[in-house]
Amino acid sequence: MSRTPTLTLLTGAATRATSLYDQLRTDLLAGVLEPGAKLAIEALAEHYATSATPLREALNRLVSDGLVERREQRGFVVAGISEQDLAEITKTRCWLEEVALRESIAAHTAEWEEALVLAHHRLAKTPRSLASDHFEDNPEWEPLHRAFHRALIAGCGSRWLLGFCDQLADQHHRYRRLSAPRAFTKRGVKSEHQQLMEAAVERRADDAVALLRTHYERTARIIREDPTLWQC
Repeated sequence: MSRTPTLTLLTGAATRATSLYDQLRTDLLAGVLEPGAKLAIEALAEHYATSATPLREALNRLVSDGLVERREQRGFVVAGISEQDLAEITKTRCWLEEVALRESIAAHTAEWEEALVLAHHRLAKTPRSLASDHFEDNPEWEPLHRAFHRALIAGCGSRWLLGFCDQLADQHHRYRRLSAPRAFTKRGVKSEHQQLMEAAVERRADDAVALLRTHYERTARIIREDPTLWQC
């Protein structure tokens, strides 16, 4: 049976809105759209070669994700940043990922361990910076870093918990990206990731949770101490 014209149009609009959502989310996390920037519908429609309706739908989804804010009389803006917000994101992420990590370690399947070890191996083999004497972002590193942290908690058995953790990871990434050049000179993240992986594989849940918390809190401290970030 062929689709009716109305159904075809609705399906096409939904597909376009989803595609726009993915494009906008990528640009928001990459910093192409800066915190606090106004998201003018007309300008965005021209930039993304689309119309206002699917664009508004995509922006409303991003409001639900906490990446975009809707303000009275001002329309949509990129979600702002603040030290208080960073502290809340870090604390909540530690809370939720502690539960997810403990559950993953308790379940400890061979598949989970293999996926974690592989994710760590890929991350460890990839340099954070393309240059050794100064920070030059390596675009291959961040997806592998995200995959490693996802692998740590992937065995928790709750898609809802993983979904909340993913949303907080997105928010944390916005801050890390803004302060990445400064953090690069102050961190030995390769060693931190190695210790995390070993504690999880060896089923040392208390150690793994403590290492994860320290890892995130150290990141937050370095970001907070970046004077240029809070002048944005």
